[in-house]
Amino acid sequence: MRTKHVVVEDYNPNWKYEFEKIEAELRTVLKDVISIEHVGSTSVEGFAAKPIIDIHIVIEDNFEEVKNQLGTIGYIHEGDLGISGRETFKYRNKDCLMTHHLYVCNKNNEELHRHITFRDYLRNNKKERERYSLIKKEMAAKYPEDIDSYISGKQDVILEIYEKCGLL
Repeated sequence: MRTKHVVVEDYNPNWKYEFEKIEAELRTVLKDVISIEHVGSTSVEGFAAKPIIDIHIVIEDNFEEVKNQLGTIGYIHEGDLGISGRETFKYRNKDCLMTHHLYVCNKNNEELHRHITFRDYLRNNKKERERYSLIKKEMAAKYPEDIDSYISGKQDVILEIYEKCGLL
């Protein structure tokens, strides 16, 4: 069991603005990227989420250039952390920005496609968004110090939604 405090909050409209602040900083150095995508639960209006912004920087084939540009503003490459083609970056001294996870993916990456498809499906399906929000809150209340059980408790609903949006 991995001990990690699990917090799930009701949707906060400030999450959109927090993403925009992070995006603005990233754009000060990123020159040749396809897009900077706000993905994950905080990107879906009306959706309960852990208060952490998930971001994918979408690129062609210029990873080294992007990695170097991110390094100039304090982002440190951590590797793919077990998900091929999704390069992870950590940071320090960014207290002015909301906690976020930053990834760089090629435009053809499967993980990127999955996140965008899932995000867009939830944005357009209120019933599924509400059902999944409820499960997330229930699992966070049931397993507030056990991230693995929290994740496992959501799995059936996630797989059902994956099937509905064509990911399975």
